[in-house]
Amino acid sequence: MKPRILLVEDETDLGNVVKQYLEVMDFHVDWCKNGSEAYSLFRTTADNHDLLLIDVGLPGMDGFKLAELVTHTRKDIPFLFLTARNEKSDRLHGLKIGADDYIVKPFDIEEMVLRIRNILKRKYPGNTTPPHAVIAIGNTRFFKDQMKLMVGNEKEIILTERESELLNYLFKNADRIIKREEILTQLWGENDYFLGRSLDVFISRLRKYLVSSDLVSITNIYGVGFVFNTMPPKG
Repeated sequence: MKPRILLVEDETDLGNVVKQYLEVMDFHVDWCKNGSEAYSLFRTTADNHDLLLIDVGLPGMDGFKLAELVTHTRKDIPFLFLTARNEKSDRLHGLKIGADDYIVKPFDIEEMVLRIRNILKRKYPGNTTPPHAVIAIGNTRFFKDQMKLMVGNEKEIILTERESELLNYLFKNADRIIKREEILTQLWGENDYFLGRSLDVFISRLRKYLVSSDLVSITNIYGVGFVFNTMPPKG
C-alpha cells in the first residue's frame, strides 16, 4: 500500500516537481497550495495521511501555524518543513513544534525521499501498512488509502472517493447520532438540497455493501440523521 503524503507548497513549479517525483517513487500525494486549504482537507481526512511535507513560507497561514493546528487534530502525524531560509531560530521553532526534519531549499529531491522513508520506518516499524490505514471491525475491513471495503469472504468492493470519505467519517463517529447537516458541512463544505440527495444515495449504497457484516450497520434516525453501529446488539 502506498504511503499517503500531504504536500503543502505554494510554488507551482516546485510543487509539481515534488508531487510527480514522489508519485514516481510510489507515494500517493495530495497537494495543497496554502495552509487554510491544507488544514481544511486534513481535518476531514486526518487518518488517511502518513506524513505532511510543509513549506514554512505559505501565504496567509504560515507552515508553523499549520503544523500546530495539524498536531492538535492528530498528535502522532509526522511532518517535515521545507524552507528557503536557513536560520537557526526557524529550525529551533520548527523542532519545538515537533517537526521530524527540516529541509532547506534548494534541496536534493532524492535525499528528501530518503529522509521521508526513514521517518516512516521510525514511525511505523515493521509495518508496510501504517496502522491507521485499515479499520477492522468484526468481519469488515476498510482499507482507507485504497478506498476498498471487504466484508467476510465476499469480493472486495472498490468505493468511490465520496463513498470512502463518508465511510471513514462514519467510522470516526461511530455509535452516536450524526446529524445530516454535520456530515454535509464537515465532509463537503455545505448543506444544500442536491448534496443531501447525494448523501441519501451514498448511505443506501453503504448499507447494501455492509448487509452481510456481523457488527457494522447504519440506522436511520428519521428527520435527524444516522447512527453508524459498530457494537453487537444488546440481549
